[in-house]
Amino acid sequence: MYLTQEKKDEIFSQFGKDKNDTGSAEGQIALFTHRINHLTGHLKNNRKDFNTERSLVKLVGKRRALLDYLTKKDINRYRAIVKELGLRK
Repeated sequence: MYLTQEKKDEIFSQFGKDKNDTGSAEGQIALFTHRINHLTGHLKNNRKDFNTERSLVKLVGKRRALLDYLTKKDINRYRAIVKELGLRK
């Protein structure tokens, strides 16, 4: 499995306050980004996997919604997470 509990703990400890801070917007955005990168690689090899493509589009939408929320709530946190993850904008 590509996303083990240890990997989740690592992501949340790096981007959240600690490994148990799974509700922070930054932690969720980082987790979605990791999943999006994995699914993108999968779709490069399996072009006709439309179920995965749909899941990818839904994940991108969820991440976009969290980024929009963070923009409205605290623009400095938004800029920090976008820069750290290397997202566009």
